[in-house]
Amino acid sequence: MGLKAYIGFSLLLIVVIGITAFGIEGGNYEVKFFDFSLNLPVVAWVLLPMIVLFVLSLLHLIFYGSVNYFKNRAYLKDEETILESLKTFLLQKEEKNRLSTNGFKTVFNILSQLKLDVKDNTFTSSSEELNKIVSNIKDIKAGKFVSEKEIKLDSNSELAKQNLINKINEQADYSLDILKRSEQYPEEVVKIAFFNVLENKAMTTIKKVYENVKLDKEMAYKLFLKDSENIEFGFTKDELLKIIKPLNYSKKEFITLAKLYKEVLSPDRILELFETLSEENEEALDAYLYILCELEMIDSVRDILSGHDKNELVAFRALIDLKEAGKQYSLDNISYNN
Repeated sequence: MGLKAYIGFSLLLIVVIGITAFGIEGGNYEVKFFDFSLNLPVVAWVLLPMIVLFVLSLLHLIFYGSVNYFKNRAYLKDEETILESLKTFLLQKEEKNRLSTNGFKTVFNILSQLKLDVKDNTFTSSSEELNKIVSNIKDIKAGKFVSEKEIKLDSNSELAKQNLINKINEQADYSLDILKRSEQYPEEVVKIAFFNVLENKAMTTIKKVYENVKLDKEMAYKLFLKDSENIEFGFTKDELLKIIKPLNYSKKEFITLAKLYKEVLSPDRILELFETLSEENEEALDAYLYILCELEMIDSVRDILSGHDKNELVAFRALIDLKEAGKQYSLDNISYNN
């Protein structure tokens, strides 16, 4: 029974009983208590307990009705909050506990310890905003760039990083912007942007931005590949030295570099480059000797070998012995171990 119906039926009952009581006894009745006396109509004495009970029961209903109203309101508000929290968790953002009901607090605490993700199958819910967020996340995971206007991501999240990588892959010019401000982005993102620029931009453009990037060996090698394919616009000796020196190449890596450039650089340029490298880094000596052998500068090789112990640089000594025996071999034809 609703509150309005309860009030209506209660008042109707009071009126009916009052009329009935008045019809039976219309006189007065006096109540004395020590020096206090109260004289009221009989009908008033009949109705007074009913009215008091009605008022108290009405207050009781209003109180507990208010309590239930605020509980339900808190429940509905927490239901909305937990839905917003789901969106926040999916977007990999930090979320604070803003819940008031114990049940939803428990759900929130569990969710906050889990990593929520979306499945590949169709997602539907009663929340259009949640449906849109899930759709955008699926697009990002599929390699599509989603505009910042469409989805608000925490810039430090993996999802934001993936979306940034998607943008780099879709927009080559944006990769240049990343390299110009490389210190503001994670190394992984900068690396992908760098490879994107190498693939899509001319060497003249690359030379304007490569110094903004801290190159690792993989990045440097791909840069050298690009340089070797565009040697007319390529690096000078000093530029190459500046790139190579911080990389701490091994003997094998210097040999690989020598093989890369031996066909594209003039003999004078490649000799000058690797001579300088070998003077500054002993690990580059093998590569310098390799270049000398490739250019058939055997006397220069002998001069260098004469300054080292016979147990050192064995591969080159073997190559010289083979040449002296009339066998035409290159270092690539014999076993070479560092």
